Amino acid sequence: MPTPDHYFSAEPASAAELRPLHVHLRGHDVRVLAAPGVFSGDRLDLGTRVLLDAVGDPPTAGTLVDVGCGWGPITLAMALASPGAQVYGVDVNRRAVELTRRNAAALGLGHVTALDAEDALSTFAGSGTRIDEIWSNPPIRIGKQALHELLRRWLGLLAPTGRAQLVVQKNLGADSLHRWLEVELAQDVTRAATSKGFRVLTVRPRSR
Repeated sequence: MPTPDHYFSAEPASAAELRPLHVHLRGHDVRVLAAPGVFSGDRLDLGTRVLLDAVGDPPTAGTLVDVGCGWGPITLAMALASPGAQVYGVDVNRRAVELTRRNAAALGLGHVTALDAEDALSTFAGSGTRIDEIWSNPPIRIGKQALHELLRRWLGLLAPTGRAQLVVQKNLGADSLHRWLEVELAQDVTRAATSKGFRVLTVRPRSR
């Protein structure tokens, strides 16, 4: 049997047939490339759209990270809003990383870096870099244990004054994730928005 082609696979099995898309990202109409084998490879995902419509602009400077970048809509939106920041799009899927890199370059966003997620974690940990803002439509379908580990690692890199904006589908466990973040990770969590079956959660490190 063929290997399942999940968007969270490191090497998608499907052919990398590039698809041009015209999308609206927080006031910017842009042309990008997408492809099969990455998350929402033929459109702007509804949850991502909810996140981009719900949150305010990211910091104008500092380190901003899109965790699970796919073809790059959140990365590009952050970079367009904050030209003075260093913006990272990270994903375990190498095709996604390459698409984000290409799309950022095509839009002249030289302050974007697209990286394999594990490489990014190693780089940040090794350099002592703290993250000022995370935006993410996290990969819920990798399973609860893997999702919790992913969030534990990335949220642990937030600066003391940093925050994360997460969008999660309500019927895929948004409210239980909210409780886990508060109880198990001891984060301050507020529900920033509810729209079209999704919750947007704002997460901040709890003051010690």
